[in-house]
Amino acid sequence: MNSCKEIKPVFSPVASSIRPPGSKSLTNRALPIAAMASGRSVLQGVLDSDDTRVMIESLNRVGILVAHDATSSSAVVEGVGGLVPNQKADLFIGNSGTTIRFLTALLAVAGGDYRLDGIPRMRQRPIGPLVEALQMLHLNVETGSPGGCPPVRILTQRSQGGTVRIQGSLSSQYLSGLMMAALLAAHDTVIEIEGVLISRPYVEMTKRVMGAFGVGIEVDQQFRRFEIGGGQTYRATDYQIEPDASSASYFWAVAAICGGSATVLGLDQGSLQGDVGFVNCLEQMGCEVEWGAGQITVHGPAKRGIDIDMSNVSDTVQTLAAVALFVEGTTNVRNIAHNRVKETDRIGNLAIELRKLGATVEEREDGLAIHPGPTRPAEIETYDDHRMAMSLALVGLRQAGVKILDPNCVSKTYPDFFEDLEVFLRN
Repeated sequence: MNSCKEIKPVFSPVASSIRPPGSKSLTNRALPIAAMASGRSVLQGVLDSDDTRVMIESLNRVGILVAHDATSSSAVVEGVGGLVPNQKADLFIGNSGTTIRFLTALLAVAGGDYRLDGIPRMRQRPIGPLVEALQMLHLNVETGSPGGCPPVRILTQRSQGGTVRIQGSLSSQYLSGLMMAALLAAHDTVIEIEGVLISRPYVEMTKRVMGAFGVGIEVDQQFRRFEIGGGQTYRATDYQIEPDASSASYFWAVAAICGGSATVLGLDQGSLQGDVGFVNCLEQMGCEVEWGAGQITVHGPAKRGIDIDMSNVSDTVQTLAAVALFVEGTTNVRNIAHNRVKETDRIGNLAIELRKLGATVEEREDGLAIHPGPTRPAEIETYDDHRMAMSLALVGLRQAGVKILDPNCVSKTYPDFFEDLEVFLRN
């Protein structure tokens, strides 16, 4: 880390619109699904970022041709009908949780000899519950770091299917990975959820992307039991990826912090992404939300703190925290214990940085309470976490002297964030 970006304050309300780049969550679901389909798929709106590049590079390394054109935000995927060409490969995943979790499930069920690893932080991010679920299907999958963390070693034949149980309170990505992979098994697979299922909108997203590629699954009303027929193949299709709703949260938050209006194009009430629900959090804080056809507008500023369960929109907690510094009263965020094992500890480390900015923060295992105080200048550690950088940069729009250390960490999901923010503020 050898760079720093000082944020310039904004002295008037905003009135601007933007179409953020494609959704990382959708891109990293559509790519492996298209790879397993029969025939050629064309994906539009593909995100170009660190996380999506390692997914594409990994698919290429196992012999699946993905031709990505970053200029046109498109990718042509030559699907292999569920038969992975290269049965042995070492894959470097960087720090992409979606990539390692989805490919671990996919390659284990399809069968082969693989090793998946990443940067040092990846070796601290648990994948043990997914590995244990795959072991219930009699698949030889092991982890190599303490606490059930990567690297992951796979040495399997094609799964025969079966019944598997997995905790729902740890990460929805484990379940999504199993869902996407299970149809490759020779026979049916049943997934049973134990405990509370967090981030259900991401699971619903996975189901809908699978459906777009021709595969339906049976799910009970409580999202406790998933039945996936074995021996199926995805159908190649042309697929449009929405703008990223998590990235959109930063621009909606600009209006909440600075006043005025922020319109995000390409998202509306029909969006596949649960993080569009972030605007409902802002509405509770006193903003007005205007839902249109193909756009969502937030009118600010936010006025009051709230008590809120953010288990279904946990990637936007840091964004809400930035807004919470400029409202009256305490903001209490609950049910986000899983945020501690993301790119960084997004509860503990977030509390540290908010205190630098003048807040009093009460930290709990599953959340935090933010008591705003007079804000002050600060140098913000980002912990190689893109969301820490993008969210807390917004504080600098009202408080002079906010400096973001290692701003280039935003390349994980939004390489052009700071440039797009400047354009957005000028419009």
